[in-house]
Amino acid sequence: MGVVMGTFTMQSKQVNYLKDKTDDDLEITMVCHRPEGLDQLEAITNFSKRELQVLYRGFKNECPSGVVNEDTFKQIYSQFFPQGDASTYAHYLFNAFDTAQSGSIKFEDFVAALSILLRGSITEKLQWTFNLYDVNRDGYINKEEMTGIVRAIYDMMGKYTYPALKNDAPKQHVDAFFQKMDKNRDGVVTLDEFILSCQEDENIMRSLQLFENVI
Repeated sequence: MGVVMGTFTMQSKQVNYLKDKTDDDLEITMVCHRPEGLDQLEAITNFSKRELQVLYRGFKNECPSGVVNEDTFKQIYSQFFPQGDASTYAHYLFNAFDTAQSGSIKFEDFVAALSILLRGSITEKLQWTFNLYDVNRDGYINKEEMTGIVRAIYDMMGKYTYPALKNDAPKQHVDAFFQKMDKNRDGVVTLDEFILSCQEDENIMRSLQLFENVI
């Protein structure tokens, strides 16, 4: 279950970074620019108009063009983990944000995902994380998908975080993951199996509380 905990820990670091930027922006000035569809975004997310304005300003500061391609996303994300190589994990994360598979992330994509991670229900947060692991989007997590993400997490955390890891550590991690989550032993993990297993794990449920009431 450590791989799920690791994902929530990394997402929490991003949330805290965003909170700091949001606080700074609020102290400087109120945002004058109102993005298109502000009322609609307020209706479909858990953010207020004021929060959406601040988030939009931060998004535009990082991405003046209004969209983020994968290379830019990797550059921004690598700032969170300078001790390792975050490029592969950032690739998976980018695909999870890019729900339309357009090759870019718009503000609407960004804020919709952030709304779930910060203020969504437990089930919504777990479903979003499941979609991150379901790389080919077929509705199942298989061992190949999970192994790729686990390797990416180890690469990102760096040798200073995991100095004693053996080459077969990702495989061992994935085997343990499937032993717990693959309830019917069919070699894949469904969304229902994933949610049920996470809800049975107190550590994961505690980690989900990190996202509540952050902003």
